[in-house]
Amino acid sequence: MKNRIDATIDRLKVSTYQVPTDGPESDGTLEWDSTTLVLVELHAGNASGLGFTYASQSTASLIQEKLQKLVIGRDAMDVQTAWEVMVNSTRNLGRPGITAMAIAAVDIALWDLKARLLQLPLVKLLGEVRPGIPAYGSGGFTSYPIERLQNQMENWVKCGLRSVKMKVGRDPSLDPARVQAVREAIGPKAELFVDANGAYSPKQALEQAETFERHEVKWFEEPVVSDDLDGLRMVRDRAPSSMVIAAGEYGYELVYFRRMLEARAVDVLQADATRCAGITGFLRAGALCEAFLTPLSAHTAPSIHQHPCCALERACSVEYFYDHYRIEQMFFDGAANPIEGELRPDLSRPGLGLEFKRADAQVYGV
Repeated sequence: MKNRIDATIDRLKVSTYQVPTDGPESDGTLEWDSTTLVLVELHAGNASGLGFTYASQSTASLIQEKLQKLVIGRDAMDVQTAWEVMVNSTRNLGRPGITAMAIAAVDIALWDLKARLLQLPLVKLLGEVRPGIPAYGSGGFTSYPIERLQNQMENWVKCGLRSVKMKVGRDPSLDPARVQAVREAIGPKAELFVDANGAYSPKQALEQAETFERHEVKWFEEPVVSDDLDGLRMVRDRAPSSMVIAAGEYGYELVYFRRMLEARAVDVLQADATRCAGITGFLRAGALCEAFLTPLSAHTAPSIHQHPCCALERACSVEYFYDHYRIEQMFFDGAANPIEGELRPDLSRPGLGLEFKRADAQVYGV
């Protein structure tokens, strides 16, 4: 066939970078002082593609030891085939967790590579349904003193974001005052979201929901641990009608999302392409949301999610998470930046539109 694109994958490189936080960070159930990014770079023909996940160094080892040999030599145009091979070949390793995140990094690189070979922005390859997707500013860690909490949330609003999210649940007795402080900082027009990361019991969550309603909280994320579908459903059924219940960020497999949707446990399903086996897995979660008539919100990694979210009918928002947007701005030219409250893929750049700033990232290499 004349003019056929040479798309045989001939190289895969994986590298790991650990970036310290700019201060102590915590949510309702976890504390951390650094974030690790695992980067995959694929090469075929005259193009290179990149993908990444936020995971541990062991994820990079799995890619190097297992997934690399499954991908090299394949046609970069056949992303679905490569994804199926990776999923099927890791059956005995345990597909959720590290395995799913390893597949995610490679799958995202495959989609980026294919779009670059075709000289298309990824959103055009996936099928654009909208030019931009609403983003909400996310941070507000429970470790922050009130002044920093208010400043961060206020700055998100000043930057044009119409919704902001803060962490709750570390000390439930302090949460009402912290939520009130944020509402005072952002004013009456901005939407206020809270995320408990599963810290509350169902009855605690309902009690807090009544308090949060007084401060016009519109989104209550993981009010209870997300595996407690009965508890989530109870909170969803009994929470104020103006308050959306969201969960799903810890989903690694399609069956996880299906069970959550079948249980009618959430108003909005969350999914994370860097966890749920890549853009391929994220698109499948989007298809489930279409079937269940449920909105889909992307969890973190904004520079990746802006493309598939602009190609999915049910997508409603992307989390512009402080740790991740900070790292993506440091590591990638072309990283996502909100415009009038939305993330809008740059149609002048192929693939994800990202170029790795290798020299800047090198100092954080593991």
